[in-house]
Amino acid sequence: MNGLDIFWFFFMAAALQPVFRQKMLEAARQRAIQRIEKMRNSRVILLVHRQETMSLLGFPVMKFIDINDSEQVIRAIHMTDSDVPIDLILHTPGGLVLASLQIARAVKNHKAKVTAFVPHYAMSGGTLIALAADEIVMDRHAVLGPVDPQLNNLPAASIVEVVKKKPINEVDDQSIIMADMAEKALKQMKASVLELLKGRYDDKKAEELSMIMTQGKWTHDHPITFEEAKELGLNVREDMPDEVYQLMSLYPQPVRREPAVEFLPIPRKSGTKG
Repeated sequence: MNGLDIFWFFFMAAALQPVFRQKMLEAARQRAIQRIEKMRNSRVILLVHRQETMSLLGFPVMKFIDINDSEQVIRAIHMTDSDVPIDLILHTPGGLVLASLQIARAVKNHKAKVTAFVPHYAMSGGTLIALAADEIVMDRHAVLGPVDPQLNNLPAASIVEVVKKKPINEVDDQSIIMADMAEKALKQMKASVLELLKGRYDDKKAEELSMIMTQGKWTHDHPITFEEAKELGLNVREDMPDEVYQLMSLYPQPVRREPAVEFLPIPRKSGTKG
């Protein structure tokens, strides 16, 4: 081999290394999913969104719940017998209302028990899906979020409120149209959440929760902690299986710089010496 051959050999090896690493990671994920399914006698479905980095150009791509996600999750539910429980692991900032509602309704209609696991966060559309489950298992430090509708990145409840506070002759036509759309969005979202909650909670609690979660009580990024979720009356538990944490560790955020957090990835027991 001459120098040029050696150069191309190392170039190809370096180019293929990420591919091999990804294949090994995917195989490890499949084994971890199989372990949880065997342990819990369930179907495991993950909805995990990270900020991906393109391998060649290096620019970030923000991930969120979209129609492709709803197609895949619904397909997984269809491939699951009606008497087989589903464990839905959520790690997402949210996404399209239509896609989130499609998933949530499929979850609601599954006859066997559906458990939503939230190891870190499931905001907005992720919370909408979690509300459709029979119960939600949250890490003690995990958070959910409100599901109030947003129009053009503005909260629908605030659009309605600001128009109400001004004399109608001082409001331009565009703002009146936006307020009308916002009011409809609030009603539609409340009705959808009420639909998901009925049968999971009594009628009074379902009505109360649908109002709180959809009508702009908080900012859209307000973190609903485990304790707050309990106080609201949501059906939440905190006994997250270790296997879920282990599975989530196989979905690392792509890192293109020195990590901001670092530690030895082994359990640290009391009484042990370093």
